[in-house]
Amino acid sequence: MHTATLPLNSGDVSFRTAAPAPRPHAAQVQRQFDSRTLFGGAQEVRIEHFGQEYRLRQTRNGKLILTK
Repeated sequence: MHTATLPLNSGDVSFRTAAPAPRPHAAQVQRQFDSRTLFGGAQEVRIEHFGQEYRLRQTRNGKLILTK
């Protein structure tokens, strides 16, 4: 917190202001991918997450299914 003192006719007044809010880290910014870019014409992609493999598939109806 920051403290400031302002002189006034009747005396000094102190007040405190909160520190500015921290800026978001780059990791907090969401990344967005177009599914056409992600799949590159394939029906399925494999994603490794913390050593586990997942499959992301496109259905004929344009839905996405994620399985382990």
